[in-house]
Amino acid sequence: MSNNMIPRWNLDSIFPPVQSAGYDKVIAEYVSGMDNLENLVTSAKKLMKNAPANFDFPMWLKGFLEAEDATLRLSSSLNAFAYIVYSVDTTNTDFLNNISRIDELGLRLEKIGLDFQSILVMNEARLPQFFERFPEFAQYEFILGEEIADARHKMTAAEENLASDMQRTGGNAWDRLHEQIISNLSDGNGKTFNEIRNDAYSADKNVRRSSYEKEISLLKRNEIAFAACLNNLKGETVALNKRRKWGDALDRALFSSRMGRKTLEALVGAIEDSLPSWRDYFRAKASFLRKNGMTASEKAGTESDGGIAFYDLFAPMTASEKNDSVLSRKWTFAEARDYIIERYSSFSEEMGAFAKKAFDSGWIDAECREGKVGGAYDEDFAVNHESRIMTNFTGAFSDVITLAHELGHAYHFSCMKGKPCAFFSYPMTLAETASTFAETIVKQDMIARCSGADRMQILDLDLQDASQVLVDILSRFYFERSVFEERSKSELNSADFCRLMRDAQEKSYGDGLCRDERHEYMWAVKSHYYSTGLDFYNFPYAFGQLFGAGLYALYKKEGKSFAGRYAELLSRTGSMSCEELCREAGFDIESKEFWRSGIDMYVKEIVELKKLTR
Repeated sequence: MSNNMIPRWNLDSIFPPVQSAGYDKVIAEYVSGMDNLENLVTSAKKLMKNAPANFDFPMWLKGFLEAEDATLRLSSSLNAFAYIVYSVDTTNTDFLNNISRIDELGLRLEKIGLDFQSILVMNEARLPQFFERFPEFAQYEFILGEEIADARHKMTAAEENLASDMQRTGGNAWDRLHEQIISNLSDGNGKTFNEIRNDAYSADKNVRRSSYEKEISLLKRNEIAFAACLNNLKGETVALNKRRKWGDALDRALFSSRMGRKTLEALVGAIEDSLPSWRDYFRAKASFLRKNGMTASEKAGTESDGGIAFYDLFAPMTASEKNDSVLSRKWTFAEARDYIIERYSSFSEEMGAFAKKAFDSGWIDAECREGKVGGAYDEDFAVNHESRIMTNFTGAFSDVITLAHELGHAYHFSCMKGKPCAFFSYPMTLAETASTFAETIVKQDMIARCSGADRMQILDLDLQDASQVLVDILSRFYFERSVFEERSKSELNSADFCRLMRDAQEKSYGDGLCRDERHEYMWAVKSHYYSTGLDFYNFPYAFGQLFGAGLYALYKKEGKSFAGRYAELLSRTGSMSCEELCREAGFDIESKEFWRSGIDMYVKEIVELKKLTR
């Protein structure tokens, strides 16, 4: 597949290029919006101090929320734009400087936000008057209540401003250093780190093992830098959480996820209960690969160690060399495009038309190249309600699934059109629902189409993805929880992080993973560990996977009439808690039973796969 067939995105409809007069004009508009908000805050403070009887809080709040919306649209879009242009060219100093520029401007908006929270808290008793006089703002009740709750976990204004300023050269800088090192790693032949990691999907057993060994070697070579990044970043988080009166990092993550601890315990408990089934799956796959000479491991899948080698987790399960299989052959980007549009359209014409627009309008950057970050993401732009999707497309069927997943995120955002910008900030738990639902539409269709060896392979593909979102995510949850526990007591080095990762993989994968061929450096790979904005960037994926599975089951029961209700549900994800939204959808997510109902689909697939591998 030639690279010129794989698209780079078009950003013309979002903002002018960085370092252009047009871009500077957008920045000036952003600054003007903040000037307006600061004037509103100043006038409120003055009236509250000198003439409180003359302060019409409901009218002031109405004016502030209306003015804030325009500024938030620019702020969120400028931040997203700064990141996406940098993410595909991480050594470009103009883009790095632009991130710093936007970050610095963001500090001012954060200060305005703190002042707004303070005014809101002092006038909390007058909120009922606001909603009575301006019922059109009723949808803000949850968000304003959340602002008040968040205010209880703030330091003084001066301390918050200082923390935000220092974080630019602290945690955020450690995050970028990690990203820069990872995105510029390559072997001696110019093969990028992302391409090396993508070899995990190769049908060539020797390529999988060789690339795994290269990956471990590259990570080990840089382990001191990676450990310094993670140690210092998590140390900063521990210190700030303590000052902000969070019980622990998990409390803050749950608050950000709009999810209760009881729900998390039910979710984690249900996944833990299912681990024996997942370990059976890993061992069955390892045995199949061993019997068919499809593993380069000397130990995995044997009587002495029935677990699978880490580098075989994504190995295609086909004993034949045929290249016409829709699963093992290379997909062109055009084929991926047509298939996703077809599958989305099978659910609803609206969703199919959306996908077509995204492909045809240049919203996707899928080409692998040096300097581009790994993985995939969707970024949404409030200024004109468009999205941009970054992937690293190599032609594997898993890349088709990734595209469907990220387009699911973008479709979710499209369902929010017409709402105030404040409601675009839905939690990760609910954000993963739409993406999971979208990829399920694709995978379940492929399962239905396939038979024989292809059916075994597509079942494996579905299970390996689900196992990543449930089992591997559980290991990441265990790892991060233990990192915070130990980092609150002492400094951590690379040996500590490797030890904690080994422990986490043992607790989750257990005997499903070959003892001598695991991946103790996964802490250095996953960029989510290095985020200052959100810790425990893991359990929301498990939530989304199983909630999405529940919604898919409902769709299969109700048919196409479900599409409208689904879009409506997505449109409300920014205005209530997970528990409330799920209650409205008819799910009790505080019970293990609900989560088990989602897992059952995969357990049935494991049973079928084991029969096919015998």
